[in-house]
Order: sequence, then C-alpha cells, then structure tokens
Amino acid sequence: MFDMSRSIVSEIIEKYEPITEVKQAHQMSFEGFTRYLCSSDCLVFNNEFGKVYQDMHRPLKDYFISSSHNTYLVSDQLVGRSDVWGYISALVKGCRCLEIDCWDGSQNEPVVYHGYTLTSKLLFKTVIQAIHKYAFITSDYPVVLSLENHCSPSQQEVMAENLQSILGDTLLSDVLDDYAHELPSPEALKFKILVRNKKIGTLTETHARRGSDKHGQVEEYDEYEEMDQEEEEDKDIPSESSDAPKVTSEKETRSRSIVKLPLFKKKKVKVAMALSDLVIYTKAEKFRDFYHSRHYQQFNESNSIGESTARKLSKLKASEFVLHTSNFITRIYPKATRADSSNFNPQQFWNIGCQMVALNFQTPGLPMDIQNGKFLDNGNSGYILKPQFLRDTETDFNPNKTPEDSNPVTLMIRVISGIQLPPSSFSSSNKANTVVIIEIFGVPNDQIKQQTRVIKRNAFSPRWNETFTFIIQVPELALIRFAVENQNLITGNEFLGQYTLPILCMSKGYRHVPLFSRTGESLEPSSLFIYVWYVR
Repeated sequence: MFDMSRSIVSEIIEKYEPITEVKQAHQMSFEGFTRYLCSSDCLVFNNEFGKVYQDMHRPLKDYFISSSHNTYLVSDQLVGRSDVWGYISALVKGCRCLEIDCWDGSQNEPVVYHGYTLTSKLLFKTVIQAIHKYAFITSDYPVVLSLENHCSPSQQEVMAENLQSILGDTLLSDVLDDYAHELPSPEALKFKILVRNKKIGTLTETHARRGSDKHGQVEEYDEYEEMDQEEEEDKDIPSESSDAPKVTSEKETRSRSIVKLPLFKKKKVKVAMALSDLVIYTKAEKFRDFYHSRHYQQFNESNSIGESTARKLSKLKASEFVLHTSNFITRIYPKATRADSSNFNPQQFWNIGCQMVALNFQTPGLPMDIQNGKFLDNGNSGYILKPQFLRDTETDFNPNKTPEDSNPVTLMIRVISGIQLPPSSFSSSNKANTVVIIEIFGVPNDQIKQQTRVIKRNAFSPRWNETFTFIIQVPELALIRFAVENQNLITGNEFLGQYTLPILCMSKGYRHVPLFSRTGESLEPSSLFIYVWYVR
C-alpha cells in the first residue's frame, strides 16, 4: 500500500509540477499543488462514473433514457424556428430519444414542424440524414425516434422509404433472434436506431411479411383519443384511493371522475403497413389506466402520458405508477400550454421510474440543469440503470413515503471558497455579492435547500468556510446542485453559474466544483472549492 501511494504521488508530481528542479527532487511547489487541486483529478464528479460502468444487458425498460421533446425546435412552439441543429445538439449531449412531428408536405415530401403553428418546416429526409450522421457521436447505445405521425398513408410510405434508404443497417427493422418475447438490452441494440410509432399486428406477423411488397397496403384501427385536454395544474387532489381493480366500466368511469383524468373516445387511424412494420420494440400505445395496462399491454408497447395527468397519477396512485414503469417503458411529455417551450422538473417522474422524461432541450434553466446532471452518470451514455426498487416487478416502493428498508446517506459539505466566479452583469469590476445555494433533488422527503452567507463585493476570491449536513433517505435518486448567485434585494438574485450531479457520483475529500452558464457552457476557470464527506 505504501509503494502504491508513492507511485500515485510520483504520477501527480510528474503530471502537475511545472518546475523541473522541484519535480526532480520528487517534491511539489505551491503552483504545482494548485494545478493539481484545480485539475480533473480533483473534480467533485468521480471520474469512475464518467465511463460506462453499469450493467447494460438488462431490458430497455430497466433504464432511465435521456429524452427530448419537440427536438426540431430551437425556440418557442408558436412562431419559432425548426432546425436540424436541434437534433444534432441533442445527440451531442447524449440524448437517446428524439421526437419528430411529421406532417404531409408538398410534392409528396413529408415535413417536420409543430402543426397548426407558424413554426418553420424541415424536410423529414433532411432530419433523418442529420440523425444518421450524429446518432452515435457521443454514445454507442440505441436511439429511439418517437414519431408524432400526422401524415397520410401515401406520405407514411415515403417516410418508411427515407428511414430504410438513409439509415440502412442501423435501422432496426426486424425482431432480434433472442428477443422474440422480451425487450432487448441497450448492449444488444448498440448502434441501432428504433422507430416508435403506431403499429398494426404482432411481431410474428411483421416478421412473416419481411421482404414482401407493402406498397399501397393500408390498415385502419381504432385509437382511443382523449376527449378532454390536459388540465393546467392539480387542484384538490384526494388522498390515494383503494388499489382494488376496476371490474366494471361504471366503476372505471366513477374512478376517472374522482381523479379528474380525461375520458376517451374512439377514432379511426390509418397506418401504412410499410411504416408500421418498422416498429419493433417501441410500439406507441395510448395509456388508458393501470388496470388496462396490467391486463392487456404487451411487452413491446410503450405509453406517452402528459405531465399534468402523470403528476396527478404520481400523487394519487404512486405505487401503481411505479409498478407500471417496472413493466413498461413510459414517456412523459410537457403539456401543450407550454408555448414558450418551458420545462417541468423531471425529478418527480424519475422518482416513479418513468424511463423517458422528455424535455425541451432548447430551453435552458433549472430543469435542464437537473437533466444534464442526471445523465453525467454512466459515461454520459444516455442510459442509466434504474435502482433495483424501481425495476422489481413486485416492488412496493412509493416515493411519497420513506422506505422501511431505507439505507440513508449522511452527507457533509464544507463550502470553503470561490475561484474567479463569473462576473455580475451589473458590475464591471467583478464586485458581486456572492452566495452559494446547495439544493438536493430527489424524493419529496429528501428535497432541501441551504445557502451560505453573502460575501459582499467579492466574486474574485470569496471565502465562506461554512459546513452543511444533509441526511438523504433515497440517495439512488438524489442529485445535488451548487448554484452561485449575486444577491440583489431589489430585482432578485442574479444567476452566475451552477453545477449539478448525482449524489452517489461525488468524490470525497477536497474537491473543486466547475461552474457552467445558464446555457450549459463551461465558465472555466470559475469554480468552487469544497470538502465532501459522506457515510452510509
């Protein structure tokens, strides 16, 4: 152990000591020590988690998957610009589920845009070309194309041709040999692109049609459509009701009335067989209720649920929701009234095991800080293995209650100082009134915020030397966010920089916290110097 320690010390001196004479004496100068403390070896994020280290051989439903909503937009959802940069940027950030809104275009060319708005349009084939080029730049693991399909059958056939001709062998278009009755793993789907869309028939029928001419073949099916649109926010939500199954339609209707969930009506939907047969393990299926999913939903079917409905269900029927996500991939998307492309806090839906929590990647702010921090884990691969209690198909986990077998973490953080913090836009001499806010995101009982005292007129080298202690009941789901602000009692605090990461990805000891801007850009050399320790 002594020899190993000497070896590590020698490597550190060799790597960071700038003065030759000091290096040859196997010593370190103050300059060398400073370089070491500010290096990647002393980051608060443990470099061991910066590579893929988790088991990637489990079914897709067992992972949190980095997901984007309205990926084609780079601003608002009414008159904003559509751009392939939205897809490129999301893929470079490690996003693995992209949304494509498809509509009929001129000259039989499908287009991508936010329907019934003044947003600009992109050719569908241009989007697919960009995705093909950048899909595996950051991560080797599968990309899911979630199609919001409004095209006529003839243009759906064009979409199918574009997908096949552009993506080639990267497009998953048939069942894998070993996965006829269960979802494959991210490892089994490496470098593959999956289509998520409505589908006709079974996987066996799809396999039997492989290679046949499907031109002009159109199927019609009944889809359950919501009669009422998403409500704005929850009001007067009752306590969790009985978990007894709904036996009759009358009981189901009464239950829906209590929960204030939308009712459904049937509508006819036409699907081109050529496009339908490209959907294998990610069939989009309308969510009706947990009872229906428990009895009728197939392993390759996934649901999309709006944030308002999902939020109500997570409060009223959290345990059922967790059981649902342990069996089926569930995608949560922002409500339609977010015309400014704002985001909700994704943590509330990760707490109940939702795999695809789709955010507007083009909109910076707290939700995207949490998203980016979450997916630092597992090598920024876009796939994070869910905790065992969210994968167990017989789990009794409820994020709104403290688990009986909880194994909490006691976390101690001493905020020592700041290094060249970002300047205030209200001060040309970098004399901001700096304060550090530490916030924990996780299950409701773990959410807490604490802050340092304010250091007046000093953003260059403020010193706090303050210690904070947190007891975290469910650390597997917890994130920590360090935010630096300029206190302004008149206009409100001004954001200067932040860094977010999973609690269990923190390194112990003296560490530096790099800071990032609101848009996610590095503010190097701005950082915080802290001491971290935790026990479990």
